[in-house]
Amino acid sequence: MTKPMLVASRNAAVGFDEGMRLLREGASALDAAIAVVRIVEDNPDDHTVGYGGLPNLLGEVELDAMVMDGRTLKAGAVAALKGFRNPVLVARKVMEELPHVLLAGEGAARFAREMGFEEAELLTDEAQRIWRERLTASDVPEDVARYYDHMRRFARDLARDPEQAAKDAGSGVMGTVVVLARDAQGNIAVATSTSGWAWKYPGRVGDTPIPGAGGYADNRYGAAACTGRGEMALRANTARSIVLYMKMGLPLWNAAREATADLYALDDEFANVLTIYAMDAHGGHVGFSNRPGRTYVFQTAEMDAPEERPCTYVDAAGKAHIRTQEA
Repeated sequence: MTKPMLVASRNAAVGFDEGMRLLREGASALDAAIAVVRIVEDNPDDHTVGYGGLPNLLGEVELDAMVMDGRTLKAGAVAALKGFRNPVLVARKVMEELPHVLLAGEGAARFAREMGFEEAELLTDEAQRIWRERLTASDVPEDVARYYDHMRRFARDLARDPEQAAKDAGSGVMGTVVVLARDAQGNIAVATSTSGWAWKYPGRVGDTPIPGAGGYADNRYGAAACTGRGEMALRANTARSIVLYMKMGLPLWNAAREATADLYALDDEFANVLTIYAMDAHGGHVGFSNRPGRTYVFQTAEMDAPEERPCTYVDAAGKAHIRTQEA
């Protein structure tokens, strides 16, 4: 028997009570990870995920999610899904019912209907207010080219202003929920969900629903998942690279440092913040980021509540700064 554990992005803490209850009762790592993510998806105060998520440039909420079972290496995912509140549940059905890994757009919505999921309005009044205020001080532009220009300017502004980027990452502009779980049998799973980069170009898909980029789990070595600007993780295959570094013999801490340092090889003019959450097969866990001040949460079955810890910051020279939590 191994010690059950949850490791996650900070916004997942609201679901830890349920996830840990399931693990203590003998549920699978996959069940626990999905249960935590589902609670975050249902939280209208979290504008990074599910119901209440911030919309794209056209004011439409598009959701991405992925699940992966580290025992079988099976995965399921949905991308650009509209009109369904819990994409993580649809992603699980993709894994269980289809010979596919990823469904997108209208195909994902059709499958969700066939599986009996209830359609719902995802855009809350609060999310719409935030969307309109940031997009323009007057009327929302109708010309597609103007939307595109705004999106590019917004991305460059975040790259030039790290403080604003940090603020926006916490307010739902560039957020995701990721959960890594290990059960009493030693099985590992990952679940991810996001409404994507707010004001994104319609149809944009980041790393969250892509196994190997936004999340990856393998019982033999460990698991990892990412939050932040998904284009970075897509280009570097970040989640899988951490597991691969561990397969090659690196300890967890070193593997995560290498994967974070890899991000600096990507030539990118936009907001390129990425935070990594990882665990190894022995129960070790870390958080790493290419920006200072990030944190993650974890909890074992022996703990009464989740604990928040600072992520290790890796700078452009590849140097790791252990204690970087901002006051």
